[in-house]
This record gives sequence, C-alpha cells and structure tokens, in this order.
Amino acid sequence: MIGRLRGTIIEKQPPEILLEVHGIGYELQLPMTCFYELPVVGEEVCLYTHFVVREDAQLLYGFNDKRTRTLFRELLKANGVGPKLALAILSGMSASQFVTTVEREDISSLIKLPGVGKKTAERLVVEMKDRLKGWSEGALFTPYTDAVSVTAANQPSSASGVEEEAISALLVLGYKPQQASAAVSRVYQADMKVEAVIRDALRSMA
Repeated sequence: MIGRLRGTIIEKQPPEILLEVHGIGYELQLPMTCFYELPVVGEEVCLYTHFVVREDAQLLYGFNDKRTRTLFRELLKANGVGPKLALAILSGMSASQFVTTVEREDISSLIKLPGVGKKTAERLVVEMKDRLKGWSEGALFTPYTDAVSVTAANQPSSASGVEEEAISALLVLGYKPQQASAAVSRVYQADMKVEAVIRDALRSMA
C-alpha cells in the first residue's frame, strides 16, 4: 500500500497531477478542494494517498491531509459510492463542509453534486451520520502540517486553453458537457488560472 508520497510536480491537468519521486512518475487524481492548494509545477509537495486496484486499472488518489483522505475512505464504504463519486463529492465541497451537510441532513446540497441523486443523498446521510459523529471536533483526524504551500496555480497558456482545461476537469468529475461548458462560460474572466475557473464554476453550481 502506498500511503504517502513526497516529490516534485511535473505536470498538472485538473484533477490529475504527475508527481516525480526519485525518478519515478506517479499519476494521482486529487479532489479539486485539494488541487487548489497545490504549489506550482516544479515545486515539491507531500501528499497522503489512497491506492485502488481494479481488474482493469490501478488508480492512485492524493490528498493534502489525513482528514480528507479519511473521509474519502469512509465514503467508499457507503453503499453505491466508488472512487469517482467520492472524488466528485470532495471536489464540490471540503471535508468540513461535507460533515456539516450530513449533520444537518441537507439533502438539497448533496443532490447538486454530479452523480448524487435524491436516493443516493438520502442514503449518504443515513449511512454517514453515525460515522461522522465527533468528526467536526477532529476526533478521528490528525492534522498534517507538512503538506502543501498555498501558492499561485498553474499558469494558463491561453484563454481558450484555460476554459478547455476547466471543462475537461468538470467532465472527469462527472458533470455533463453542457452543464460544464455553461458553468465555465458563466465564471470565466481574462487572466484567470485554471483552478480558479474550476473553483468558481463548482461554486456557481452549488
């Protein structure tokens, strides 16, 4: 099991990065809430990881801290939730926001996330509420202070390139093409970084 990686960011293509560790390049997918906090390409980062082995693929997911990874793993235990949906959920809201949403039984906020219908949202609240008791106070979380530095995001190559990358990231997270395109067009402004466009697009659909 790969539990943590420290290395240099070689490529950033939301929600995926290529991380070089001692000459080996690891492809990791991150929730956008973690992706926003990554340093720029060429800088070092340390991430907690979760490794998923399937018949047709081996997938590695990265997280800034143990708190988010722990919640990701708890989501995977829920009926009908796989890595892709868990990634989408934690891209649409932070770990703390998700915990608060479940505690308040806020079904309306959950169903705005891609892949989460009313039945799935209701099931998440029922299954997760007991597991999340005390989590808001940090009972099961260990803060990680050696994670990432909050710096400027990836440099955009062009306006159209930024929009295309943002739309592509939203599609990976499960949003429909028309929905992703409309959200990006709604928030995009000149000179915006890709991560900023994705963040604002997700907020506009919340």
